[in-house]
Amino acid sequence: MRNIVLIAKREYLEQIRGRAFRMSTIAVPLLFAILIGVVYLSGRSAAGAKHVVIASNNAVLANDVRVQLLAGKVTTSDVDVLAPATPEDRSTLVDRVRSKSIDGFLWIQTAPGKQPTAVYESQSSGDFITDNRLGSALSRAVIKERLAATGIKTGDVDSLLKDVDVETRQVNKEGKEVKSNALSSFYKGYIMALLLSMTTMIYGLNVARSIIQEKTSRIFEVMLATAKPSDMLAGKLIGVGGVGLTQIAIWVVCGAAIAGSALAGPILSGTFAIHFSWLEAVLFPIYFVLGYLLYASLFAGLAATCETEQELQMYTPLAALPVWLSFALIVMVVNNPDSALSIAASLFPATAPIIMMLRLGSQPPPNWQFAASITIMILSIWAVLWVSSRLYRVGILMYGKRATLPELLRWLRYT
Repeated sequence: MRNIVLIAKREYLEQIRGRAFRMSTIAVPLLFAILIGVVYLSGRSAAGAKHVVIASNNAVLANDVRVQLLAGKVTTSDVDVLAPATPEDRSTLVDRVRSKSIDGFLWIQTAPGKQPTAVYESQSSGDFITDNRLGSALSRAVIKERLAATGIKTGDVDSLLKDVDVETRQVNKEGKEVKSNALSSFYKGYIMALLLSMTTMIYGLNVARSIIQEKTSRIFEVMLATAKPSDMLAGKLIGVGGVGLTQIAIWVVCGAAIAGSALAGPILSGTFAIHFSWLEAVLFPIYFVLGYLLYASLFAGLAATCETEQELQMYTPLAALPVWLSFALIVMVVNNPDSALSIAASLFPATAPIIMMLRLGSQPPPNWQFAASITIMILSIWAVLWVSSRLYRVGILMYGKRATLPELLRWLRYT
């Protein structure tokens, strides 16, 4: 036990004092803030000012489309109307798009008793935001025109077409109705899942790189004179895991300080509110520790069979496959957290930490599923540790020869 504590302390202090730890502790939240800012600014830019021409043989419909566009929450800066438009006008508009005097034009043709046809032309083939906005405005304008044709007054038509806001509420386990927000629930689960996957993978790889470096420098031969291989592996897992928990604790404290500031007030209140429950605060570190131990044990076993870091990197995508699978299931899990696939993914040990955080952010699963998930993960960690420790105790002293599958099986049979 004393050797385990000494090795864990050495691993912990070595990484805590390193420049990489300080840089990542500061850089990761900063990069997230920059990423959020870039997404926000790109969203505003995508919905930014456009100079669009509405051209149609029906002047009333064209003007109604313009009114609908300018009445939206996000409006284009300049919307012109060309009506009635002729085929020669279309050629002129194409030239204006090519010369960039306008961003695009919507060509609408109507015929008595038929559905209007519309074509939007612009230089960008990926301008789907403007395309969707124009389609929505045209649909509302056509409905408005048809309702007015039945004799309904213009004011009544506008009231009929007015959007209705839907308030979302969630029924909790006690049967009480609580206010909820689907977008904030998604982001909450996504943030917790991202933190879990990022930290468990990073610190799991740190264990593997540490083993490779010590194996290459032959320092193991000195350390094995006073410590058993199992003590060395346990000390590494505990020490590096402590570094991960320390870093997450720093991020949580900084996040709580920012959340309590006036700057974050508009974000964490109102229609878009992100709040974490006591259950999430308890389960997050539990799943972090379990996920870290699972991946770190796996990486430790892989590292013991490798000669260089380059060889280890070849296996990394295979070990990271469950993480990619977890993120591929995000939309399905958030929309239907109680489906058979969501439950199976939350019980499968390799994907359980991420999927459980996603389900917890959307709709808390039954207590028995938490218990089953944690129990299965503990048994899986024990099995992976059993295999990795046997590969580790032999592989750390093997040099100059790549381990084959039959040789690895012989390592597992050594007592």
